[in-house]
Amino acid sequence: MLFGPSTHAAAEQLAELSHELWREPGNRVPSGKKLRGQILAILQRRGCSGRVRKTCRVRIAWLFAFALSLVPAAHGQESAGYHVSVTAGNGDRHGAPVTFLLPEPLPESAWGLVSEDGRQFPVQVDREGVASFVLDFLEKGQVAELRLEERSGAVGPETGVRHTGGRVHLSAAGRQVLQYHAEKNAMPRPDIDPLYHRSGYLHPVVTPGGHVVTDDYPPNHIHHHGIWAAWTNTRFQGRSPDFWNMGRGTGRVEAAELEATWKGPVHAGLQARHHYVDMTSGEDTAALAERFEVRLYNTGELPYYLFDLVLEQRAATDSALALPTHLYGGVGFRGRREWDGAEHTRFLTSEGLDRSNGHATRARWCYIGGLVDGKPAGLAFLGHPENREAPQPMRIHPTEPFFNFAPSQASAFAIEPGEVHVLRYRVVVHDGEPDPELLDRLWYDYAHPPVALVKEP
Repeated sequence: MLFGPSTHAAAEQLAELSHELWREPGNRVPSGKKLRGQILAILQRRGCSGRVRKTCRVRIAWLFAFALSLVPAAHGQESAGYHVSVTAGNGDRHGAPVTFLLPEPLPESAWGLVSEDGRQFPVQVDREGVASFVLDFLEKGQVAELRLEERSGAVGPETGVRHTGGRVHLSAAGRQVLQYHAEKNAMPRPDIDPLYHRSGYLHPVVTPGGHVVTDDYPPNHIHHHGIWAAWTNTRFQGRSPDFWNMGRGTGRVEAAELEATWKGPVHAGLQARHHYVDMTSGEDTAALAERFEVRLYNTGELPYYLFDLVLEQRAATDSALALPTHLYGGVGFRGRREWDGAEHTRFLTSEGLDRSNGHATRARWCYIGGLVDGKPAGLAFLGHPENREAPQPMRIHPTEPFFNFAPSQASAFAIEPGEVHVLRYRVVVHDGEPDPELLDRLWYDYAHPPVALVKEP
């Protein structure tokens, strides 16, 4: 935990933070406007990296208010413009998403960052005031100095979002990348038991070349759905609902509400609420509440798509959901039907393992793919280092195109009332064979993103 709950602990941790704030190169006593951005940058260095989760935003807001009560008022007014200093850190950056917290809200307009050599980067600000852009290139150890400016129009193609028939379509540069099933859409075959009818998942997922790499309701595992989430071996109020194997009739996962969708020059996305429903007591009871968020980045001309998947899970009652050890459970992936069979799907992990020896091992990332119209295509799941049991163990199916990062393989745990269990993954969708060097770099961008610090002009 970055900040303790007591005032004494807060004061000690604020003192440590203040030391870092004061030793930033060129810093004077920070004003309230500047302080929030610096706090975010320091939190990123301390493990609150990548897009700011709600738990981190709470820490920032709480600390910001505490800090303002101790920091003396700045003399004079800062000018309207901001400079953003971006540090590459210990790796080369190429097409890396970067986030930073603005010290104050920006007026409604189009904004961008401009480098000293004239390169332009569109900026998008979300509802919480977190700004994002995609950094084209920055060498290891280098620092880019950027200037935030209002821009007159779009700089290249943007992302998109479209709603049709209970589905949300996310696109980049005018090409559809994925669909989210916000409602129970028609099942593909009339012989499927209604118990399997499901919502709240992604399918199809499409490569830049237009190849679909997911399947839905496959005949040999009807409860598999593109990219979806569920827990299998559970205990709830003395009962054992199975939310994964829906055909057993003991549990299900359903989309409860589509809370938000958005689009812009940097990313498109959606946020939805799911319920894990226990069906074993004679009366349906929501045991777990899940916030399901997808963020698709505008990667421009790069030969792959990137999207982030963040799941925040909370107990829906005053009872915990216990998760004993099990072979699979969490976020799953089902590849296209032609990839069925031991020889038709390729698996490759960050540790160089494959289908023959990768199951139940741990990895930072795993690629899953096969041939589509005679050409290779697939995707890779990148696991975040803050995930439980990271690097997480994996379920790699011996004969079917199924993959799952499975934290419950390693240990039993429970989602207690008042706690938040977070699962975070970045997905890389591409044509061609997997490139381990590229996937290592993209994982580093995800796990240790460039740090952006907002400075006075």
